[in-house]
Amino acid sequence: MNLFGRRLDDHDEELLIARELSWLSFNARVLQEAANADVPILQRLRYLGIFSNNLDEFFRVRVAEVRRLISISNPADKRKYKQLLSDIQTRVARLQDDFDHTYEKLLPQLQKRDIYLIKENQLDEGQAKFVRQYFQQTVLPQLEPILLGDKALTVHLTDESIYLAVDIKSGTEVHYALMEVPTDRLPRFIQIPKKHGRKGSVFIVLDDIIRFCMQEVFRGVIKVDKSSAYTVKFSRDAELEIDTSITESLIEKMTSSLKQRRTAEAVRFVYDKDMPDHLLQFLSRQFNLGKYDTLTTGGRYHNSKDFINFPKVGPKYLDLKPLPAIALERLKKPGSIFKKIRQKDILLYFPYHSFDTIVDLLKTAALDPKVRDIKICLYRVAKNSQVCDALINAVQNGKRVLAVVELQARFDEAANIDWAQRLANSGIKVMFGVPGLKVHSKLILIERREDNQTRYYSHIGTGNFNEKTSKTYTDFSLLTHDQEIGQDVYKVFDFLQFNYKRPSYKHLLVSPHTSRSGLVERLDREIANARLGYQAVITIKCNNLVDSLLAKKLYEASQAGVEVRLIIRGMCSVRPGLKGVSSNIRGISIVDRYLEHPRVYIFHNRGKPEYFIGSADLMTRNLDRRVEVLCKIHDKEAKITIQNVIDQQWHDNVKARLLDADQSNAMIKGARGVKIRSQETIHRYLASGKLPRYAKQKISHRRRASKKR
Repeated sequence: MNLFGRRLDDHDEELLIARELSWLSFNARVLQEAANADVPILQRLRYLGIFSNNLDEFFRVRVAEVRRLISISNPADKRKYKQLLSDIQTRVARLQDDFDHTYEKLLPQLQKRDIYLIKENQLDEGQAKFVRQYFQQTVLPQLEPILLGDKALTVHLTDESIYLAVDIKSGTEVHYALMEVPTDRLPRFIQIPKKHGRKGSVFIVLDDIIRFCMQEVFRGVIKVDKSSAYTVKFSRDAELEIDTSITESLIEKMTSSLKQRRTAEAVRFVYDKDMPDHLLQFLSRQFNLGKYDTLTTGGRYHNSKDFINFPKVGPKYLDLKPLPAIALERLKKPGSIFKKIRQKDILLYFPYHSFDTIVDLLKTAALDPKVRDIKICLYRVAKNSQVCDALINAVQNGKRVLAVVELQARFDEAANIDWAQRLANSGIKVMFGVPGLKVHSKLILIERREDNQTRYYSHIGTGNFNEKTSKTYTDFSLLTHDQEIGQDVYKVFDFLQFNYKRPSYKHLLVSPHTSRSGLVERLDREIANARLGYQAVITIKCNNLVDSLLAKKLYEASQAGVEVRLIIRGMCSVRPGLKGVSSNIRGISIVDRYLEHPRVYIFHNRGKPEYFIGSADLMTRNLDRRVEVLCKIHDKEAKITIQNVIDQQWHDNVKARLLDADQSNAMIKGARGVKIRSQETIHRYLASGKLPRYAKQKISHRRRASKKR
């Protein structure tokens, strides 16, 4: 396709991949890992769980939005969105087939390793006795079956829970019932005794235990001569509607909206493909499914996201080998962390480095008599948050603490409401940010009295202050004593408190004020350098790149001769490799044991590269409708570390997939004998301070080549 010389605005449909379809391409990459025979089998099960969990969220958020657009758009746009919904349904069906095929292939491979998942009709006498006893003592008290009549169901079913739709034959009568499978209170996979003479581990799913004991569910009220149970579940619209005209506290509004989410319109109804038509039609009438509802056939089991927590059994080789957290040498030495930050910036890269450093910083600040104020932005925190405990301790030690809590962090709203109330009750000043703007920044500012003046210690990161996710998400954190950066961070918190102000910043790009303009300015500089004959390179690592204006700016850069390198985990609307449009754009995506989460932007700048890290993806909402912060890196050693990390990822030839115009997700193959699995080589690099030899050879060759024009 040669579109060179034409106006980009005229060809949006051809040039930009719909974000929803790009997201499904990302989830296909997750499914690739589940099908990858080189991945340990227990991790492959977890990838099935991650795929399923991702798809649930996709329907609750992305598909729900498309449905809303269909209902409110003009006729021309309505046709476009209907076609998009149709394309989504087609791709989801194909992915579901791939999922089922992968699952069916995994079962015999599990059995070869003496791990058995059996159904209720495969139980021997001893196992059946164990299952009945477990049902009576543990499961039955948790069940609340609902008998279904001719009238529409008035009980609102829990979003994303699984239910058994039961078809009961009682003499000449037919009864229908519905009951929730209590996976929120009981484990989904229950280990049961092995068959006599067998070795290994045997599991049965909770659903099948209920099926096996269906006679006892109805306690003799209904005589069950024969029964069949089919799994169903709903995905509901996760958008929260908050009426800004109502004069009540934001917490009250959020609590009310969360209750509305439980009864929101269904965007997907998943049912067992073996369910008889008469039962499916009955349920459709009961649930009053609309014409845009997505009825999705599934297998015998839903909520495969539970595979994420499949029990760890068998030899160690069945799971990923742990990569222990690395302690920075300078942090091992005795002494105050404030002194260490004063001496030199500290760049952390989780989970390779331990998140304990952040907790230690806050705990030290809570005790230090020289610390006067602590300010922090909280977006998603752990259930038992040491971060929040440290903040509470700081107040108890006489510090002034400001916590900006984002109540609208999707799916964490209830947890954040709870933490906001606990923090406020402890004496912390709690704020909820700016009306109309989510606060997504990852900031800490500690104000300390030194030599009769206030000195700033700042944290700017790419990830949340969450001890749990810091073990599975890769993220950068910068700890700095740079006073100009500290003054900029102070201005961000000042804006959050007094949002009529429009501060200027020296070292930060801050949404919604300067992130877009600052990035465009640097893109334009690379474009101008390329047109003048200088080498020009743009490197972008982020979660999502879907902002249409920046996508077109990258096309413009490619046409000017700028080399554009994209490392995108999730959605990418850019189509690399289109002749005359994006020939100089190459993109990859990495799926491995850790979720790639950092946002890093590097601009060549005629050999004096600028490095930015922070919280902002290249999405319109992140640039225009959120409070986001990107920080320029000044420390030479930190720049080298970031560059070496990015280079190893760019040359990954084990877990990297090609992002191309056709969304092929083709695996990137390396030269014979040269394998770079970046998450493992990065761990060795950070532990030793030295690049692995084979990685060093490829990267040094790439850097030499990049100097030529």
